[in-house]
Amino acid sequence: MNDEKCYVVIGGTSGIGRATAELYHGRGHRVVLTGRDAQRCRTIAGEIGERATGIALDLAEPERIAAALATIDRVDGLVIAAIERDANSVREYDIGRAKRLVTIKLVGYTEAIHTLLPKMTDNASVVLFGGLAKERPYPGSTTVTSVNGGITSMIRTLATELAPIRFNAVHPGIIGDSPAWEDKAAALEATKKRTPGGQLATIQDVVGAVDFLLTNQGVNGVNLFVDRGWMLT
Repeated sequence: MNDEKCYVVIGGTSGIGRATAELYHGRGHRVVLTGRDAQRCRTIAGEIGERATGIALDLAEPERIAAALATIDRVDGLVIAAIERDANSVREYDIGRAKRLVTIKLVGYTEAIHTLLPKMTDNASVVLFGGLAKERPYPGSTTVTSVNGGITSMIRTLATELAPIRFNAVHPGIIGDSPAWEDKAAALEATKKRTPGGQLATIQDVVGAVDFLLTNQGVNGVNLFVDRGWMLT
């Protein structure tokens, strides 16, 4: 009996997305990962292994998503981890950057689901990425705070409309070993002091949360924080 499944990781060329793709490939499944650069996607897929495929895709161009994902024939799990970090002050507002981020998270995520829906198996599940800027905003976070709040609501509408496919979201806090934070030592130390136990969440913590949300059939419409308790303080 062939138990091979297919997992699609949008935003799978680095960090949490890549680690997620490696997890499912390591379990013997097919993995399709995407990123904006075609050559990088092929390179990363080759490094992961023979059952991995790389596809170039930019969620900020939703009209092109269907064509980019046309070769995918089956989806058992979909992880949309593609994000862009944006500090966009209202006093010095960059409309172009704001529109791009809103398009990626609210339109691009939805169009990727729309495109892949006919390929999803009966027990398929989807995990979207938000973030804890929605709970703890900072100067310049108006757009990212707003779109991450939108993800919180989006999974509920999707779980209702597209049942029995399950939809959940993971909201990472500050991830101590993420490349995005490697040059922000002062912020990392300050966050450690505010986190119970004095340790930051890791990439593997987030991957474990994604795996739980994808595979546990009893979990649906859930927004899961992964922050080691940072939001308690």
